[in-house]
Amino acid sequence: MRKNKGRSRFIVLCVAPAVILFFIFMILPTLNVFRMSLYERGAYSPTETFVGMANFQALLRDTQFIRAMQNTILMVVIVTIITFALALIFASILTHEKIRGTNLFRVIFYIPNILSVVVISGIFSAIYKPENGMLNSILSLFRGETVTMLWKDAPLVVPSIIIAMIWQAIGYYMVMYMASMASVPGSLYESAGLDGAGRITQFFQITIPLIWTNIRTTLTFFIISTINMAFLFVKAMTSGGPNGASEVALSYMYGQKDAGLYGYSMAIGVVIFLFSFLLSAMVSKATKREPLEF
Repeated sequence: MRKNKGRSRFIVLCVAPAVILFFIFMILPTLNVFRMSLYERGAYSPTETFVGMANFQALLRDTQFIRAMQNTILMVVIVTIITFALALIFASILTHEKIRGTNLFRVIFYIPNILSVVVISGIFSAIYKPENGMLNSILSLFRGETVTMLWKDAPLVVPSIIIAMIWQAIGYYMVMYMASMASVPGSLYESAGLDGAGRITQFFQITIPLIWTNIRTTLTFFIISTINMAFLFVKAMTSGGPNGASEVALSYMYGQKDAGLYGYSMAIGVVIFLFSFLLSAMVSKATKREPLEF
């Protein structure tokens, strides 16, 4: 009995510092954001005025915020779908096909993940240059005339940012899925091949179900991180321009804070938090399956 009590105390002593720090630096700030969203104060005034739900009501009428949320949702959906699809396809090819230099391809795909957002934004800003950018130069070569597409103009700015985000993320998840696929017994593929199953059938009937737990876990975390990554790429590449066309929820929140609307920016933060939580819960529930064993 004494031994069990001593062990319990030891566990509590080990866990308590982490719990206390988590409460101080995570729970309290989050609760404070909810509190501040119900108040308004000026940029240089410590006086707070209780406004209740007025900040949230104003959000519903704010067309700029609605557009920023639309851009956020668009980026999360498209980046997630394309990134995971390509990561799974490339991982399957490099794992199951006899390709020379597999490790070299793995390194090449992974390099964008270790580059900072600022570096990647600089690379793609150079690619998107209207006058002598690589993309317009390639289009000019094929069309036989000078092409000066404005890739950072309103109609194309969001897709341009999405491409940069996908390029940055694919390698990391490809390497993760390669590790998962390598643990699947080759005998399963051999048996499926003898039964007449092709590569595509094996991919959907064997590979995906057996690594689904890993896919589900990474998918949930990726969706949350994409909301933040969208803000970083927008800030580095366009600063929300032109005329707010590439604004996302987080960049709009920071813009309102810089304008001195602290309560309003905290209300945006609450909406982003609830959106992230609900989206993660929906994805987790929609992708829940019984784990398969092999």
